Amino acid sequence: MAIRRNPFISSLSPLRLLSNSCPDPQTSRAFARHFLSSPNPRAQIPFLRSILRNSRVSRAFASSSETGGGGGASACWNCGAAADSPGIFLVCGSCRSVQPVDHSVDYFKIFGLERVYDIKDDNLEGKYKDWQKKLHPDLVHTKSEKEKSFAGEQSSRVTDAYRTLGRPLSRALYLLQLEGVHIDEEKTLTDMDLLAEMMDIREAVEEASDSQALKQIESKIRMKLEASSEFFREAFKKRDYDAAIASTERMRYYERAIEEIVKKT
Repeated sequence: MAIRRNPFISSLSPLRLLSNSCPDPQTSRAFARHFLSSPNPRAQIPFLRSILRNSRVSRAFASSSETGGGGGASACWNCGAAADSPGIFLVCGSCRSVQPVDHSVDYFKIFGLERVYDIKDDNLEGKYKDWQKKLHPDLVHTKSEKEKSFAGEQSSRVTDAYRTLGRPLSRALYLLQLEGVHIDEEKTLTDMDLLAEMMDIREAVEEASDSQALKQIESKIRMKLEASSEFFREAFKKRDYDAAIASTERMRYYERAIEEIVKKT
């Protein structure tokens, strides 16, 4: 059953919200009774979240600060100048003051990228360095403590954005997060085929006679990683979140296997 995202919780009735998000009608009715009997319905939102997390694919109802739904800052806190680019306002174009972090600006917006899995811009590192030239705390040492604080937060967030978008797996997980898809990264592996495959890989690594043999194993795993990446790309385009999550599980285990091989070579 397709699960629709409903980010604006306050605009929906509790029964409609659960029926759109959970296939179990008993759970829907239970939440509705709990919600309607509460003197403060908004306070029950965490209760809703806890229920939805129990399903394999639950759609987390993120606020605009997590999904990029906000409009972003519109004017500089220091001089009042309007933002050069609506929604991407890290540094004022007029007075060069570093602005406070706006979490409604997602990682893709920070680098001027379309929110898709395939990043077609090969200058991500260059854009990252450009931002750090403007935001690094060491470069604003003459500024006020307030602006130093802003610079530290912005610099850290840009670094997080760069590291997240720079790797296929972390980029895939972030895209699912933006779509409101909850993923339990700590859950036990239940894909028996993948489990058997990982056991075979571990055995092959342990029996490898030299670094050349390890590199051959690593090359094969990288091909599997690329295939899983391609599978995610297609599943995400189709909004097939079950298949997308399954592909990230494979990507995660392949990456771990590669890390173990690199340690041994």
